[in-house]
Amino acid sequence: MSPGVLQGLLSKHGATAGNAGDNESEHTLLKSSLIMSMPLPVMVNYFPFLMMGENLIIAVSYVLIGSGITYGIWRNRQAGINPVIVAVASIFYSCALGHGMHGLGMLGLPNALGWQVAADLITVVVAIRFLTYYESFNVLAQIGQIVAAKAELESENILLQETLDQLKQTQTQLIQAEKMSSLGQLVAGVAHEINNPVNFIHGNLCHVQQYAHDLLDFIQLYQAHYPHPCSDIKSEAEDIDLAFIQADLPKSLESMAMGTNRIRQIVLSLRNFSRMDEAEFKAVDIHDGIESTLLILQHRLLNSSRQAPIQIIRDYDEIPLIDCYPGPMNQVLMNILSNAIDALEEDDAQRSLKDKADNVHRITVSTTIEQSDWLKISISDNGIGMSESVKSKIFDPFFTTKAIGKGTGMGMPISYKIVTEKHGGKLDCFSTPGEGTEFVIQIPIQQADHHITA
Repeated sequence: MSPGVLQGLLSKHGATAGNAGDNESEHTLLKSSLIMSMPLPVMVNYFPFLMMGENLIIAVSYVLIGSGITYGIWRNRQAGINPVIVAVASIFYSCALGHGMHGLGMLGLPNALGWQVAADLITVVVAIRFLTYYESFNVLAQIGQIVAAKAELESENILLQETLDQLKQTQTQLIQAEKMSSLGQLVAGVAHEINNPVNFIHGNLCHVQQYAHDLLDFIQLYQAHYPHPCSDIKSEAEDIDLAFIQADLPKSLESMAMGTNRIRQIVLSLRNFSRMDEAEFKAVDIHDGIESTLLILQHRLLNSSRQAPIQIIRDYDEIPLIDCYPGPMNQVLMNILSNAIDALEEDDAQRSLKDKADNVHRITVSTTIEQSDWLKISISDNGIGMSESVKSKIFDPFFTTKAIGKGTGMGMPISYKIVTEKHGGKLDCFSTPGEGTEFVIQIPIQQADHHITA
């Protein structure tokens, strides 16, 4: 079927279809059916550009592959040039030349067929030369091995980096633990040295109070029976202000008794808090640990020129003795309470005197029993709170929002490990910007295994 006959059939059918009112759709359908029924020589006349484009696309692809290999050879030229890789690149270039000449020959380029034959011959020669290298197949096999080795090396690098980070954290924790242990020993030694003389003073003070009371009673009795002493006694009594001594001496002794009691409480708190290196579980009163920590931090809670006083609200339930590491748990309480005080001090620096008077800062410490076998300790403040981004990193090692020199960023991560790993518990943080922050500690009342982790 010639093109003229085809055009005539299409024109005739188009006129008929136009009379039927559906010219466009039936014209397209007839054209498709006639093309499919064409003999092969006629179809070939319709696809020369497709074949030409195919050859040119293949040629460009081979050129790109060969260029990539050549670039790799150039970059690694100092390590030596492998003739096998050069042969591979040459094969791609010669194949690109052959396909390119084939495509250009279809466009009518003179001598294109000769260039195509020459390129095909070059491809055959280079391929034969490639096969003569005894290591050719080894190189091809090594390519896959290199890729697999690279992937394995990247995986090992990631593992090594994670191990290095973990070692850094462990080193920092060991240093921190050693510091706390040394501090605990120092505090325990100082507390012991203070405790002995304080106990001596406190133990004898009650006798001094009794002796003073007896002497004052005796003076009063003497004055009652001898209201008119001689002039020398009367003059001496006026010089020493005997009346004032009689009124003030009991008050002074009472103040001394209160002071020695205070010192004894501080010493006891230091001794309780200094148990940093105790490596065994003990049944302890958790409220003693809280009170000891608050007593040590009391100087930061009082009113000063830089900040308003911080009110401590205690909300304690009846709590049985808790199985725990006393020293590490005291460290957790110290870290959380210190951070709460830091946050309130930071907020105070931005408040006016009127605001400080109207809105007193508070730290609330509460203890409850959850599900009959878990202790819950909640420590909350009404400070500035923290953003979601800061809260999400609060337990990350070395993360801190404090100024340089004021924080290491290890207090909260160590506290988290103490609660979760040493006691099998939970440590959560809840915070709302502008409203405050709450830390919740949950640990079992009784540990099924006293050696959860070392």
